[in-house]
Amino acid sequence: MGILPGPLFECGADIMADRGFKHIDEVLASKNVVLVRPPSVSSKTKNTKAEVKEAKRIASLRIHIERVINRIREFKILNPHACMHNKLITYLDNICIIACGIINIQNFLIN
Repeated sequence: MGILPGPLFECGADIMADRGFKHIDEVLASKNVVLVRPPSVSSKTKNTKAEVKEAKRIASLRIHIERVINRIREFKILNPHACMHNKLITYLDNICIIACGIINIQNFLIN
């Protein structure tokens, strides 16, 4: 099933992902969703002022994303190395959506 085909992302939305998410650019572009990702580090070329400013903006937002990820990891079933019965795999998308919904109604990330 997956969450990308569903109605979770509005047309024109921005989605932030880590550098580790490979090959999702095309899928998101086909849904008219913009992928925001930290720029790759390249020592061959010097970044422009605009690129440096954008990288700093993304980095400032990533702090909050990391806080959300830490809250998600509080759900033991969503830990990176969690063991799960095979029958639960089909419910994993729904488990993630419910966990994130619970996180959304918790206290603010920023005081």
